[in-house]
Amino acid sequence: MSSRAKVNEKGLLIILSSPSGAGKSTLAQRIKAWDKNCVFSISATTRKPRDGEQDGKDYYFISEEEFNQKVADGEMLEHAEVFGNLYGSPIAPVSSSIDDGYDVLFDVDWQGSQQIKNSNLGKYVLSIFILPPSIEELESRLKLRNQDSDDVISSRMAKSVEEISHWPEYDYVVVNDDIDQTEEKLKIIITAERLRLSQQPGIVEFVRSLNNEFGDR
Repeated sequence: MSSRAKVNEKGLLIILSSPSGAGKSTLAQRIKAWDKNCVFSISATTRKPRDGEQDGKDYYFISEEEFNQKVADGEMLEHAEVFGNLYGSPIAPVSSSIDDGYDVLFDVDWQGSQQIKNSNLGKYVLSIFILPPSIEELESRLKLRNQDSDDVISSRMAKSVEEISHWPEYDYVVVNDDIDQTEEKLKIIITAERLRLSQQPGIVEFVRSLNNEFGDR
């Protein structure tokens, strides 16, 4: 399991995007299990809960009226309509988490990614697009999930064309042809990004202490 080298590092906003069925939700779960300093951004949505989903844990299930009010009040970091339902990320818990040094994982589409990048927190974004190994495999994964009707699966497949077209807008692009190998690649990417100077505000003070040691010799 990974851990933070310095407690005063600023957290990252780690965006994972992909067409439905490419594996981003599974990968997000694995990254969270790998490092307890990674937390999920719990989205608000107007869709109905699926079997086993819990309010406040999987999503915040709210009415359309309440959702639109939060958007109007500037309380959403990003929001979008997906397959007839509204989804959005409340900004307050995200801002609080990265201030405390936690990385926040986002499972959002390209629209959400663009909004987060263009927000006041955009400088903390690490964006990764997950591609399927083939369109045939993508459709097969959707069917194996057994969560959606044939009509919904057809809609998701049609939408995947547009979603995939946005791959150049991301910092990294990874083909998920093997879930274990893809997980390892994500770990490498995240570890490297954490070592950027912008993510180590405490390094200035550390170097100053090294220079002081020279003066004491």
